Amino acid sequence: MSALTLAAIGIVYGDIGTSPLYTMQEVFDHKHGLSLTPENILGIVSLILWGLIFIVSLKYVTLVLRANNRGEGGIMALAALTLESVGKNSKMYFPLVILGVIGASLFYGDGVVTPAMTVLSAIEGIKVATPALKPFVVPITLVILIALYAVQSRGTATIGKFFGPVMVLWFAVLAAMGIYNILRVPAILEAFNPIHALEFLYYHRWAAFIALGAVVLAFTGSEALYADMGHFGAKPIRTAWFLIVFPALGLNYLGQGALLMIEPTAVSNPFFNQLGDWSIYPLVVLSTMAAVIASQATISGAFSMTKQAISLGFLPRMKIIHTSSKEIGQIYIPVVNWLQLAAVVGAVIGFGSASNLASAYGIANTGTMLVTSILTFFVIRYGWKYNLALCIASTSFFLLIDISLFSSNAMKFFSGGWFPIALGFGICVVMLTWRRGRSLVFDNLKKHAIPLEEFLESLFISPPVRVAGTAVFLRGEADGVPHALLHNLSHNKILHERVVFITLHNREIPWVPFSERIKVTDLKNNCFQVDVYYGFKNEPDIPNALALCAPFGLEFEPLETSYFISRQTIISSPGGGMAMWREGLFVTMSRNARDAADYYQIPSNRVIEVGAQVEI
Repeated sequence: MSALTLAAIGIVYGDIGTSPLYTMQEVFDHKHGLSLTPENILGIVSLILWGLIFIVSLKYVTLVLRANNRGEGGIMALAALTLESVGKNSKMYFPLVILGVIGASLFYGDGVVTPAMTVLSAIEGIKVATPALKPFVVPITLVILIALYAVQSRGTATIGKFFGPVMVLWFAVLAAMGIYNILRVPAILEAFNPIHALEFLYYHRWAAFIALGAVVLAFTGSEALYADMGHFGAKPIRTAWFLIVFPALGLNYLGQGALLMIEPTAVSNPFFNQLGDWSIYPLVVLSTMAAVIASQATISGAFSMTKQAISLGFLPRMKIIHTSSKEIGQIYIPVVNWLQLAAVVGAVIGFGSASNLASAYGIANTGTMLVTSILTFFVIRYGWKYNLALCIASTSFFLLIDISLFSSNAMKFFSGGWFPIALGFGICVVMLTWRRGRSLVFDNLKKHAIPLEEFLESLFISPPVRVAGTAVFLRGEADGVPHALLHNLSHNKILHERVVFITLHNREIPWVPFSERIKVTDLKNNCFQVDVYYGFKNEPDIPNALALCAPFGLEFEPLETSYFISRQTIISSPGGGMAMWREGLFVTMSRNARDAADYYQIPSNRVIEVGAQVEI
């Protein structure tokens, strides 16, 4: 348990753990018009403390971590669990699909802003110590980020073991700095009284509503608690939060509030001014390490999210490289890595400072938080079968908070919030286009499919010549007779002595156990249908799947087995069901999708591909 808790501190809490770098500075930025009065400081710190209690401790750690999909978390896992709970025949099914895609798309948008924001905030500490170094902040940030993305292909196994100890040191320093300043101004402890937060909201109203857009920066990273549950389990995440992370964050926000009470000039950067000039450079080094860890968590999260989206049919096949021989969850997806780096570099150069990026930060995160609350309602209502009144009571409070935070951040749309929203919108279009295109292809194939069993029955009335070996034909759920089989019979006039048709089924659960992975149906005349079931966290591997057929009387010799794959060339057709530009997008994605044989781990020297055109 202690090892998992330490690992959870290093991976899960990097994002929310680096929020003290910029939150208080942004709240009291001149654009919010808040004066540095003791009442305002107490009100803001109280809002942050009670926000951590309600949003993180109660919503995520207590409630949402329970809404796991067979132990897995994250917006895609939650969406799959929600769809399973309501059922495909429900009127809410398609709207919930759209909602899940929106949540996932916003997660990608947030994943671009997080590395840029955290690393920029850490490096900006050098201009606090030496203002002359200000022009070097952006170049240094870019060097660090480019280096971070460049080493992703090597995996996180080597550096991952240092994440936990570094973050424990980080949280210890946060707590120590907080205690130091609290002792200077013990009156700051009054912020634990929620009356200060309520009075701040009541007396400032519109200004307080706008300030919420900066206060929410203290809660960014909450989704990581849920997204990484499958790696560590709920108990280590809860233990790390209540014993280490929450106390350290609370103490540091109290400490920064105390500092601003006695040194208002520290508002230019409350975090790096907590201990004086002597501490700035050591804090820059430590905060940069913490920022890199926070960035790594979002990068790894993007890889994991993409793999889940591919398995659930929302994205085309991509090249996935496993970077660890022991941990299946440690993967690297080159396309995602370099596209994300390009977007991050654009954000750093385009916005130029953490203060400017703060306007872009938060809107995507609060959007994902809002989607999570909505999906959670459907899980506890239709999946857990709880009483309607109880479901409404347990989620409406959090929905009210999420709507307030998202609305406040929406006010920053034209000052930078458009950036992650634009990214999320683009990804949403891609995901929905791919899903719709595959549905159209599926319907087209189903309409023209030749029933397999009827075809085999007529084929063996006057059987073709049988040759030695095993032929494995991949076929979709609606393919009927594979085009590759028809091509082989038409041109070669032969059939292998054993013929196996294999169909892959993707289920909306994370893992399918080996005992439920395979179903074998005897089609007679030494022909067999093999159905393979995968969850969205399982790794497709057809040779390994066939090895599981041995208990069913099917054994495969690698050198005697050939795999026949229909290489589909997708072409668009006018009036095919989507706008022409979306059909063109789908065709482009289809052409660039990863080779099926490679994706399913089939040895290339045993593959025979047969081309076929499919209209949408």
